[in-house]
Amino acid sequence: MKRRVNYLLIDISNSFTKIAFATRDRISSPMKVATPKLNSAVFRRLLKQRTVDAVIACSVVPHRNQLVRSAARGTRLLWVKPQIRLGVGIDYPDPKTIGADRLANAAAVTALCGFPAIVVDFGTAVTFDIVSGNKKYIGGVIAPGLEAMTNFLYQRTALLPKLTLREPRSAIGRSTVEAMRAGAIIGYRGAVREIIARIKSERFHGRRVHVIATGGYADLIARRLREIDAVHSNLTLEGLRVIANLNL
Repeated sequence: MKRRVNYLLIDISNSFTKIAFATRDRISSPMKVATPKLNSAVFRRLLKQRTVDAVIACSVVPHRNQLVRSAARGTRLLWVKPQIRLGVGIDYPDPKTIGADRLANAAAVTALCGFPAIVVDFGTAVTFDIVSGNKKYIGGVIAPGLEAMTNFLYQRTALLPKLTLREPRSAIGRSTVEAMRAGAIIGYRGAVREIIARIKSERFHGRRVHVIATGGYADLIARRLREIDAVHSNLTLEGLRVIANLNL
């Protein structure tokens, strides 16, 4: 007999999809699938293991959404959108243009860490999402992701190689690869530091702000930034769990 759990959580981003079973209190270890390789067989295998009460999903890749609808057939399906209960208000001119993953991050950081807060999500793009002292999502920043920046150099220059991203040995590169690595990692940290500083000075001058990092490159970039309080690799999935609890 299949074990029953509360939720199947699905976070579809541009590069990868993360999927996890969850109770109302905690998520299981997630599986990660390259989004271009996501198919119905992935969901069939998972749902053979567990019976779930509901499927909760956020997606920034609309053409993959039908896979989720098909997998959830006969099971309650909740999509993250501004109209549902998030645990945070929204103070934003056009809420429907906010990425569902960004809403999930705002819900998670508010429930798990408090507010005001800044979430820095190191994905295909790096996004900064801000929850105000009034517990409202107020907007953010979107910048090119680390991999996008380094791939651009490789694709648009004749002599620069494709780069494996890891901590540089020094700020001064003694080879082309080390010079590129220093520019990418150290330079990227500088950009993140400056954006956080500007957000704080414009909105939260002198106030304590929770700054949480998540996403694929959070460990590499954020763990050496004093401005980041913590790295939470599954923050978006936790947001889906929080939202499910509020709506189901």
